[in-house]
Amino acid sequence: MASSRGPPGPRQQIIVSGERTMSSAPVLESFAFQAETTQLLHLMIHSLYTQREVFLRELISNASDALDRLRFESLTKPEVTPGDHKYEIRLKPDVAARTLTIADTGIGMSRQELIDHIGTIARSGTKELRQRIKESQSAESVADLIGQFGVGFYSAFMVADKVAITTRRAGETKATRWESAGDGTYTLADVEKPGCGTDIVLHLKQPDHESGIEDYTDQWKLSMIVHKYSDFIAYPIIYEGPSQEAGDKEEGRESKIETKTLNSMKPIWTRSRSEITDSEYNDFYKHLSNDWNDPLKVLPLKAEGNFEYEALLFVPSVAPHDLYFHLAEGGLRLYARRVMVMERCEDLLPRYLRFIKGVVDASDLPLNISRQRLQQDRHISQMRKWLTRKMLDALADMREKESDKYLTFWEQFGRAMKEGVATDYENKDKLLPLLMFESSHHPTELTTLKAYLERMEADQKDILYLTGGSRKAIENSPHLEAVRQKGYEVLFMSDPVDEFLVQHLYEFEGKPLKSLNKGKVKLGTEEEEKLRAEQLKQKEEDYAAFMAASQKKLDEYVKQMRLSTRLVGSPACLVTEENEYSPNLERLLQKTKGGGPRQKRIMELNPDHPLVTRLYERYKANPDDPSVGDSVELLFHLALLAEGSEIADPVRLNQLTLDLLRKAG
Repeated sequence: MASSRGPPGPRQQIIVSGERTMSSAPVLESFAFQAETTQLLHLMIHSLYTQREVFLRELISNASDALDRLRFESLTKPEVTPGDHKYEIRLKPDVAARTLTIADTGIGMSRQELIDHIGTIARSGTKELRQRIKESQSAESVADLIGQFGVGFYSAFMVADKVAITTRRAGETKATRWESAGDGTYTLADVEKPGCGTDIVLHLKQPDHESGIEDYTDQWKLSMIVHKYSDFIAYPIIYEGPSQEAGDKEEGRESKIETKTLNSMKPIWTRSRSEITDSEYNDFYKHLSNDWNDPLKVLPLKAEGNFEYEALLFVPSVAPHDLYFHLAEGGLRLYARRVMVMERCEDLLPRYLRFIKGVVDASDLPLNISRQRLQQDRHISQMRKWLTRKMLDALADMREKESDKYLTFWEQFGRAMKEGVATDYENKDKLLPLLMFESSHHPTELTTLKAYLERMEADQKDILYLTGGSRKAIENSPHLEAVRQKGYEVLFMSDPVDEFLVQHLYEFEGKPLKSLNKGKVKLGTEEEEKLRAEQLKQKEEDYAAFMAASQKKLDEYVKQMRLSTRLVGSPACLVTEENEYSPNLERLLQKTKGGGPRQKRIMELNPDHPLVTRLYERYKANPDDPSVGDSVELLFHLALLAEGSEIADPVRLNQLTLDLLRKAG
C-alpha cells in the first residue's frame, strides 16, 4: 500500500515496507538517504575521524544541544516541561546484547525533524535555533549552545552495525523511531515514549583493537572518553549500567546496576579568579600537562565582543626535556562550549610559545565537517593574535614586577623566546624588551637591551656584540681588545640560537647592532676616527708589499690581508664581511648533516705588535726569507685557535711549531 505522506526532499525516495493492521500496529516506512548523505556517510565511517572513540563526544554534544534548546524553549513555553523535569544525559551499556544507549531529556525531535536533521546531512537544528534567537534579539539570554557541527551523529556508524533512535518532541504526545544500518536506507515508525527527549541505541560492532574499535560497554572506557572530551558539559552525564567492582568479578556474582556521574561539570576557566585558589589552579595544570611541578604563572583570560572565548594559560616552571627538539609538540587544548574538539591546537599560539599549556573555550567556533579538522579562518587568526599579545604582555609585566621569577622563566625558556624575533614580525616590538643577554658589564647577571642602552658611553654609536661557543671563549677573544680599552660594553651571545637571532635583529630603539668579528669597527668620536684613519693609511702604504706577500702565502684560506684597528695585545685575528656568516655560525653549520660552506676569511694584523713589526722588518731586509711566510702562516693558525675554530691543516701547524722550536733551541 502506497503511503500518502509527501516526499521529504527532492531526491528522497520512500518505500513502504509495512501496512497498518486491524490491531493498529505502527506502519514501518522505509526511506532512502539523499545521494549526498550516502556519500558523506561513507566518508564519515571510513575516513573522517582518526579516532573512533569520538563518536561518544559527538553524541553527547548533540544531547547537550538538545538540553540547551529545551531550556530556551521552556522560557517562553513553560508548559513543555513539568516543574520537576531533570536535565541529564545517561549512558546505558548492555554487555549481553552489546548495545550502548545514549539517552537525554532534551527537546527531542518530531517525525519531520528526524527526516530533516537525520535523513539529510549538514542540516543543524542548533543552527536554525541560532537564527531564531538572532531574529528575536534575545541571544544574550541563551547560554552554552554548541552549533554548526551538522553531521556528528553519523560518527555512530564507525562503532555500530545498526543505530536506532527513539525520540519525542517536547510539547507533543507522539514519539518516532528511526533505525538504520548505515546502508543507504532508514526506517521510521510511530511508537510510544514516556516524556520528551531522545534515546539513541547503538548495536555495537565486536571489539577489534587493530581497527581501533574498543569495548564501548566497558564502564572504565566510557568514563575515560567522557573525562577526556566531555568533562565540562554543563549537564550530568550519568553512567547507568553494571558495576565493575573487583569483588563482583572475582566471586563470579552478577554485577549490580549502578548509577554514577562521570563528568565534573565545572570548567575552572569559567569561574571568577577570586573564587579559585592557587591550589586549584596548580591541580588543574598538573592534570592538563602531566607535570609534577607547579606552574610559574597562571593567566586567566576572557575576550568579549562579536566573537567570545575564554582561556586559561599556564607558564611552566620547568622546560620539558624535548622543548628544543624539532618534533616537540605544542598547542593548547581547544574547546567549543566545553566540548574538547582538539587536544593540541598548534594554531592558537606561535611556535616559539609551544611551551605554554592551557585551554581555550570558544563560544561560536566555526568548524568544518568534523570537529577534528579546524578551519583556518579569521576566528582562529583572531584568537591567535589576541592570545599571543596577552601572553607577551603578561611576560613583560613579570619582568617589571617579578624580576626573580622572570629570570627563572628566562633560564628555562629564553632560547625559545629568541626564536620569536625571527618568526613573529608582528610582535617583534613586544619581544625585543623581553630578551636577556650575558654581557661584559657583569660576570653573572643578565642584561636587557634597554639596560644596555642606559649604560652606553656618550661617544658609542652601536650596540656591540660578539658570538661564540661559550662566555669564556668570547671573553678571551682578541676582537674585544680595543673595545675593552675604550670601556664599551659588549653583549656575549654564546647560545646557538643567537646566530639565528642576530640575522633578524638589526637595531633597538634607533641604535644599530654591530658584530665585533664582522667588517670594520669604528670606535670613539669622529675626530678620533679621522686621526686613526690617517695613521693607518700611512702604515698601509709602508706595509703594502709585506701584506701582498702574506696574502699570496695564505691565498688558500684568506681572501684579504689588512691592518687592524681592533687589536691591542694580540698580533692577528680573523674577521668576515658584514654580510657573511660569523665564524661561530660557520662552525655550527659544519656540524649539520652535509656540512656548511667554508668561507675564505679576512686576516687582520696588528701593526703595533712586536711580532708583526719584526716580521715586517725581516721582510724588508729579505723579501725571499721563507721564515717570514712560515711565521705569518703560523699566526693564521693561532688566530683560528683563538676564536675557537677548527684548524685548517693540523699537520702543517704541527710542522710549523716543531720548526720554530728547533730554531729556538
